[in-house]
Amino acid sequence: MPAFAAVDLGATSGRVTRGEIVDGRFVLNEVHRFAHEPLDAGAGGLLWQWDEIVNQVKIGLKKAMDLGPLDSAGIDSWAVDYGFLTSDDQLIGSVHCYRDSRTDGVLESVTAQIGRERIYSTTGIQFLFFNTIYQLVSAIGTPEYVSAAKFLLLPDLLNNHLVGSATLEITNASTTQLLDATSRQWDFDLIEELNLRTDIFPELHEAGEVLGKITGHGLIDGLPIVAVASHDTASAVAGIPLRIDGKSAYISSGTWSLIGVEVDAPITTPLALAENVTNELGFGGTVRLLKNVTGFWLLEECRRNWRLHGHEFSPEQLINLANKIEIGKFLIDPDDPRFAAPGEMPERIANYCREKNLAVPETAAEYARCIYDSLALAYARTIRKISLVSGKEIESIHVVGGGSANDLLNQLTADATGCEVLAGPVEATVIGNLVVQAIAVGAVSDLVQARELIGRSISLKRFEPVGGIDWESMQNRLKLNN
Repeated sequence: MPAFAAVDLGATSGRVTRGEIVDGRFVLNEVHRFAHEPLDAGAGGLLWQWDEIVNQVKIGLKKAMDLGPLDSAGIDSWAVDYGFLTSDDQLIGSVHCYRDSRTDGVLESVTAQIGRERIYSTTGIQFLFFNTIYQLVSAIGTPEYVSAAKFLLLPDLLNNHLVGSATLEITNASTTQLLDATSRQWDFDLIEELNLRTDIFPELHEAGEVLGKITGHGLIDGLPIVAVASHDTASAVAGIPLRIDGKSAYISSGTWSLIGVEVDAPITTPLALAENVTNELGFGGTVRLLKNVTGFWLLEECRRNWRLHGHEFSPEQLINLANKIEIGKFLIDPDDPRFAAPGEMPERIANYCREKNLAVPETAAEYARCIYDSLALAYARTIRKISLVSGKEIESIHVVGGGSANDLLNQLTADATGCEVLAGPVEATVIGNLVVQAIAVGAVSDLVQARELIGRSISLKRFEPVGGIDWESMQNRLKLNN
């Protein structure tokens, strides 16, 4: 039976899952999971522990191989972060975290120099301070930048380490805000306008290509590596059984919530620019029209802060506690810039509420309620924008990823949007990763057949909208106080 290993790297944890196709269904077995976080190196910046991440991936691949032969493995991760390579493809220096302060003010200076319209007209990418474009501009003149022969985003940085393939997969390349989304090539005119070196931009490859076999790494040598849709959201969307009529949206729910629809071509209209939506390339020539919204990052940072002060709360405890608090009493804008960096998140939330003359949460239960309600409101605002920009009438929303297991937020999302919510699969990113591998080796013919296979492999939990709450007045209250 066909068997594969999916390496899925998130911003707080990584995992390796063995997937097999058995009787027309995917059967998943998570064989390895590890936590990780960036380290504050002071003047050196906020850095990923890259060597440890690489080591943990190798451990996971070995565990997957121990359970039987594998046809291939594939790697996906979060977007925008990268490493510089020497002329012989060795990593230079450290890998910066996208939340590093080195990009402070860079977006503003770049857009003042070139104009938002110029950048958006070709790239179609949402303006976010941590995009690769601003990270690279901030790196100009540093020793790593000056000596680099090229850069690679993280999945391909790891692929290069394993198989010596120093090219870049296109779905992830599109997140850099430096790729022409229509031609699917680097926008070298824009790159030159930014005074970036054109010679450090690597060749591009499509998802579904076999990159080579692992060599020089002992017991995992010989394992073929397939280029999957290497931005984790691209893999997640490939793993969603979306409606054929196009009336379903998705929320890839984790540290970030990525909310969007699948379209055939980039949409870079004035309205799309005004609403700051992104056009990221998807598997099989599709485009993911979406917006990045802050997700469980807020709650993760609150939990980390409470833990430092001797108070441990599980996600399940916080859901139960939040259920006892009045809905809509505490509200914030999850995307306020003050919430972006690691730190004292409860204090930041309280200060935000004081500044905006909103009710201030005090207990863990109230903070959790505040975050859940505010996320549901943000999701509703975003779904409305995506619908307007795309011209699609959205009737149902697929919630996938870790957040899809949160019944409270799923119901709030249904209520706030007025749409049916279909929760699952939790493992959409892993499934999408496996799907591309299965297509690459010929075990599945195409994405249509793959999504049929996915539909047989999972069960979805449905949440219908419930009335009785005036969500519009909650939106207006938040707007009036912004």
